[in-house]
Amino acid sequence: MRHLVSGRKLKRTSSHRKALLANLATELLRHKSIKTTEAKAKELRPYVEAIITRAKNALLREKQGLLPEKQTMDVHSRRVVGRVIRVKDVLQELFDSIAPAVIDRNGGYTRVIKTGFRKGDASKTAIIELVDFSAPQDGSYAIKKKKKAVKTTESKPKAAKEANPKKEEKVVETVEEMATPVIFDEVIEVAEESVTIVDSTVEETVAETVNNDEVAEESAPTNDSEAAEENKA
Repeated sequence: MRHLVSGRKLKRTSSHRKALLANLATELLRHKSIKTTEAKAKELRPYVEAIITRAKNALLREKQGLLPEKQTMDVHSRRVVGRVIRVKDVLQELFDSIAPAVIDRNGGYTRVIKTGFRKGDASKTAIIELVDFSAPQDGSYAIKKKKKAVKTTESKPKAAKEANPKKEEKVVETVEEMATPVIFDEVIEVAEESVTIVDSTVEETVAETVNNDEVAEESAPTNDSEAAEENKA
């Protein structure tokens, strides 16, 4: 049982773990924000905040004049931090720009933002960043931004939706106007053809009846004359 043993092993030896944290702290102070696993980010947070606190206290001592005689710079603090931050540019930036920015902040110089799971091994990832060098996170600022974004995104679809029905109505009206005359013309043509057919059939039937009547009239007198001749005989 690991009672009263703090910290994470991170599956590394002691020397490897120290080198890892030193490198992560150097890159965080250089880039102000890095992305790593959640376990490393949580382990790095107290490690790098102790370094920033030492730089801030050195700056306060320099301003208050609490240094030994004939010293205007806290050399000891710079040498202690230089054991971990071995890049001279980053070390100078820590004491010249980062420490003055956090001089009024009592701890909490970094924040850890969880970013979900990593593809491949599905390990938890997170972003660790310096609070004073990241984008503003105040509630009022974020709400104003969101409202503006919502207005711009909602206004465009509404305008598009309002414009589209007019176009659709115009298209439907034009289609109806074009379709109705064609349909009526076709109906009229069909009706005229049917009328002509009926007229022709009526004329044919009338002509046939007239011909039958004429034939009957011609045959009737001949029969009467034949009957009279038979009676005389």
